[in-house]
Amino acid sequence: MNFLDQFTSIHLDVLKEIGNIGAGNAATALSSLLNKKVDMKVPDVRIVSFNEMMELAGGPDNVVASVFLRIEGDAPGSMFFILSLQQASRFIQQMLGDSSLSLDNPPYDEMALSALQELGNILSGSYLSSLSDFTKLDLYPSVPALSIDMVGALISFGLIEFSQVSDYAIVIDTALNEDDHHPTESVKGHFFLLPDPDSFEIIFRSLGVSSYE
Repeated sequence: MNFLDQFTSIHLDVLKEIGNIGAGNAATALSSLLNKKVDMKVPDVRIVSFNEMMELAGGPDNVVASVFLRIEGDAPGSMFFILSLQQASRFIQQMLGDSSLSLDNPPYDEMALSALQELGNILSGSYLSSLSDFTKLDLYPSVPALSIDMVGALISFGLIEFSQVSDYAIVIDTALNEDDHHPTESVKGHFFLLPDPDSFEIIFRSLGVSSYE
């Protein structure tokens, strides 16, 4: 049986619920940071192959903004939050109230990079905390690292550095919108959670659903 065929709608529903709780926690933290109401939604959660993950981020040669962290503890893995440069620029402009800031061309403004790093810290921390609470697993994040580079280089480096090759990823779509902005102005990104090879089974077993049902 193909690995992806082992996952049922129950698995995905559980993952989406975890994503929604994480998004709610992140929205609360961002609302406090920006001093305005922020809404976050998780339109979709799915499990994809490594190649499909690359394509979702625009292909291996597409230049993006990425926050990477390593997950340690009971179910080790890697986590990437990836935004297109256009979406990253949109968030920075909304967060700092300066429409002149962008990531179109280097050298990048230090304040803009700091804002993006903070977004990545809040979102990754919120999702990881939600996953840890749901699974009752001890999961600890490394210090998130911000990079702007081609998708293929970012993901390959992040995985090779830790000698872990994940063939599959859990994708959590993320849509973030400030209360006073039209929904079309929402910032959309992807969370890629790549559990180490043995961690998929650990995560689902802890949720009470076997990956081999």
